[in-house]
Amino acid sequence: MNNKHGVTLIELLITLVIIFILASIALPLTKVNAKRVKELELRQALRTMRTAIDNFRNDWARDQNILLGRLCVKNQTSCKESTGITGYPKTLETLLAIELSGAEATIEEVNPIRRYLRHIPLDPVTNSTDWGLRCYQDDPDTERWCGEDVFDVYTTSKKTAIDGTSYRDW
Repeated sequence: MNNKHGVTLIELLITLVIIFILASIALPLTKVNAKRVKELELRQALRTMRTAIDNFRNDWARDQNILLGRLCVKNQTSCKESTGITGYPKTLETLLAIELSGAEATIEEVNPIRRYLRHIPLDPVTNSTDWGLRCYQDDPDTERWCGEDVFDVYTTSKKTAIDGTSYRDW
């Protein structure tokens, strides 16, 4: 009796076809999942920066030459150097460190530097830290920054999200 153990060519071809079908189904799901992860990272980065901008504005609020914010009143020199006329930061880098200038900076404060961000987050869609900026007086859909203050940030990517909206509109 001649017992041969092995796989026939037909069995091998059927197995390869099944593997190919499963791979062709899984590949698009993997691409969508990767895009969804980048979108979540983008939303988190935007939320982080917008929260930092709002916190900065609460501390350093001003209206022209009227100083309103708690830190703006105590640190007038820093306030006028680092904020626009509405109390928003002049640049994103201002959120990384602003040096306090008031008398309490040397007496009461252990660290005379106020930080709102540890670093500028990376835009996961463009893989860059170059964000689009809007001033307080800019229209929501403007593409040019006035250069006076940073009221809002957005991605510079022209791509669209899974839900069909533009990343720039987030």
